[in-house]
Amino acid sequence: MKKRTALYAALICTIMTGCSLKSPVSETVTEPESTAETESAEIPQTPAETTAPPTIEEFPHEVEDPTAAPPEQKFEEGCRILLASDIHYLSRGLTDFGDGFKYKVEHGDGKVVNYIWEITDAFIEAVKKEDPDLVILSGDLTLNGERDSHLDFAKKLKEIEDAGIPVIVIPGNHDINNTAAAQFTGAQALGTSHIGPEDFAEIYQDFGYDEAVSRDSASLSYVYQIDDYNRALMLDTCQYAPYNQVGGMIQEETYDWIEDQMEDAWDLGMNVIPVGHHNLLDESEVYVEDCTIEHSEQLIDQLDSWDVPLFLSGHLHVQHFMREDEDYGIYEIVTSSLATPPCQYGMLDYGDDGSFKYHTVPLDMEAWAKEQGSTDKNLLNFKAYSEEFLNRVFYNQAQDEFERMNNFDSLTKRQKDQMAKVYAEINSACYAGKAVEIKDKATEKAGYKLWGENGYPSILSQYLESIVRDATKDYNSLEVK
Repeated sequence: MKKRTALYAALICTIMTGCSLKSPVSETVTEPESTAETESAEIPQTPAETTAPPTIEEFPHEVEDPTAAPPEQKFEEGCRILLASDIHYLSRGLTDFGDGFKYKVEHGDGKVVNYIWEITDAFIEAVKKEDPDLVILSGDLTLNGERDSHLDFAKKLKEIEDAGIPVIVIPGNHDINNTAAAQFTGAQALGTSHIGPEDFAEIYQDFGYDEAVSRDSASLSYVYQIDDYNRALMLDTCQYAPYNQVGGMIQEETYDWIEDQMEDAWDLGMNVIPVGHHNLLDESEVYVEDCTIEHSEQLIDQLDSWDVPLFLSGHLHVQHFMREDEDYGIYEIVTSSLATPPCQYGMLDYGDDGSFKYHTVPLDMEAWAKEQGSTDKNLLNFKAYSEEFLNRVFYNQAQDEFERMNNFDSLTKRQKDQMAKVYAEINSACYAGKAVEIKDKATEKAGYKLWGENGYPSILSQYLESIVRDATKDYNSLEVK
């Protein structure tokens, strides 16, 4: 018997609205209709930032279901939350845009760091237009925890709050005690000042920490009151003592604090929306150790015992969602990185009855650039530029893998090129949560078959197979009643 059931009979007499026992939920996922097939894009050389990018073919657009409610429709009783994650802001003063910075961008993980300032400014304007009840940023606020990046980013967030929209944050694995914090000078990446946990709470005191109704003494976790019926349980899932680690966990003392917060919310008749940087469920088959919270089953059981329907996270950089079990348990929605194409955020309508509706919104960088009077052709054609950019980065990842592992030595340059292109095509679609749209055609290509024949034991080969297995739906919308 769940803990909430024992109190239900007494509470229902006095609470007519707000937090209530959840009836069995059913999932309604917005599925894309069939679309015309497209060939994968060729991977060109890096274009000059001041010239127009080459024309590439786009992934098919999702066809809207005419029977579906319009995305802007808001629940009559509930809150609207704008979600963004993994922004990875870098202070402009920490780079001279030299060769070291360019290599970091081109051989990174797909973040468009060379336009992170424009992406951030466009995001701020998008938030003002959306006018949500709350903005939640679920970690990795900075590129690598640079002090200057944190200070500058906090000033950016103030622009949102000055518009009357509250913002709350939690740290990600990149944000605290990160010895990789660097400034880029010429071909070098030189160390720069980073911050500790106390600094994080001080810098972001106006974005959740000084507004918390409760703070955990063992971590940077806290509770934020959204409205009369909803609270955000902001969970610090990061390991940063003495230095940051990629994987996540929750301190044992924090579990006791979480239980106290759940009891308090239940007594007050409030819903709790938990948010963490790391993933609650095994959203990635391959990168479980680095992405899923260590011993996450303890947190799952704890949240299940209070009938919490939804957990929000980031970290993976891939747009995704899943449920604990096919027919039972908590849902988790992972919002992809704002810094990584398609550079999108999530909109969550959360009803006072625990129902919710989620969809993603790509930043309209082209419209923003026009409004700003920009002459940068990459920004004015950002959709094409960013898609080509991401394909090129993933193409480089595959080529780097071929150089590292001798099991690819027998392959010709053309074969490696075919493999790198299909890896880039499938992974780019996966990051957008739309691999289902290109899976059938992509897996028929010679490059994909070469991965199957020659890929083992490459982690990229395993990752590619896991994407294809998982490509059963579009992961950009979810509605649960």
